[in-house]
Amino acid sequence: MNTILLTCSIVLNLLLFHSWYFHGQWEQSWTKSATAEAEFVASISCSGHGRAFLDGSILDGKPVCECNACYGGPHCSVFLPECIADADSGDPMFLEPFWLKHAASSTIVVPGWHRMSYEFNDDSLISKELDAQIRKLHAVIGNAVTDGRFIIFGVGATQLLHAAVHALSTTNHPSSPSRVVASTPYYPIYKEQTEFFNSEDYKFEGDTSLCNNNSGCKGNFIELVTSPNNPDGQLKKAVLQGPSAKTIHDFAYYWPHYTPIPALADENLMIFTLSKLTGHGGSRFGWAIIKDEAVHQRMLTYMNLSTYGVARETQLRVLKLLKVAVENEGKEMFNFGYQTMRNRWRKLSKTMSLSKRFSIQELETQFCSFSEKVRGATPAYAWLKCVREEDKDCNAVLHSVNITGRHGSLFGAESRFARLSLVKSDDDFDLLLKRMGTLVSQENNNDGINKIMTHRDEFIGTK
Repeated sequence: MNTILLTCSIVLNLLLFHSWYFHGQWEQSWTKSATAEAEFVASISCSGHGRAFLDGSILDGKPVCECNACYGGPHCSVFLPECIADADSGDPMFLEPFWLKHAASSTIVVPGWHRMSYEFNDDSLISKELDAQIRKLHAVIGNAVTDGRFIIFGVGATQLLHAAVHALSTTNHPSSPSRVVASTPYYPIYKEQTEFFNSEDYKFEGDTSLCNNNSGCKGNFIELVTSPNNPDGQLKKAVLQGPSAKTIHDFAYYWPHYTPIPALADENLMIFTLSKLTGHGGSRFGWAIIKDEAVHQRMLTYMNLSTYGVARETQLRVLKLLKVAVENEGKEMFNFGYQTMRNRWRKLSKTMSLSKRFSIQELETQFCSFSEKVRGATPAYAWLKCVREEDKDCNAVLHSVNITGRHGSLFGAESRFARLSLVKSDDDFDLLLKRMGTLVSQENNNDGINKIMTHRDEFIGTK
């Protein structure tokens, strides 16, 4: 009997070992293949001015380089001197070098069978682990209260903003829709999105001050507050108060890259986005932190009926990225972002200090609870003003040296303002700085010539 039992035990262990060994070998082979493919594409040289991608175009069986703006050629080695310096887009590519350095810790491998179901096992559309990681992130940075709050995910902040307007608007009152307002200069999508959906429940009314200073303004209001503000980087607070005023706080830029963090934000409805946090705009992920359960339920209904949640692959990637972001208490990523933006602002400010034709916003200094020191703001955008009376269209002035900014009128401001994006790639920023230097040099040269002509005329007159 003992012999039989011993034989059975040996056979069983051999079978288990056989199953483990060959399953492990298959799995290892699969991950090696995926890793090799990714590393091969990453190794393709694009001269530091572009990138090859797994899902990019293929030429002769090999992914081709996708060049940064103003570069071309098979390896992105050819500079295109007549190209446009794009300072319009807010594409946050300034963080790409950080992620290149942290390729190993930020990489995920997604198998073909990963979370194929519509829902998670608890029938929700939200990863509980990602929810917990977001709460940890805010605790580490100290920029928002999450305890006792609801969190929902969206396809970027843009979707969440409209879900929030929907959730806060009055319903079944087509004769008195909620009035959506924002303080000038405001993020253009507030106006564009509200008007695009053309709902009977809410209408865009424009600048907050128009109703704050007019006692005749009555009805329910939804105020959109961006802090730091897009485009000028100022920390903002709600203007309207009272039971008929509801507020959505857009905190897309409330991170140490762009601003000192003076205190925890503790608002009823706060919206954040991955794009301005880690730079991954293409992942299309945002989240809202909500105090009121009824508002949470209305937003959740909106999200379920519009997209039925956020892709599982996106949630997995975001989870991985946020784990890297909070490593070493967030010091590495946020210090990298802050140092990059500070250096850009120093260079731009030095150039603009030589000009009397242009001005940019002043940067406030205050104590930052995250870095535990007094520091200046380093906003994502420069809010450029063309000072001369004849320069009524600042964007047209920029076009004269092949710069495209975002027109001030889109933000509800005068056309003599323009927004310049400082968050794009190093190539984009370097070209913008060079072209702005050209404008300032032209101004100084012209001023010098005018002075010479004036002195000449005075000299001739005295003779």
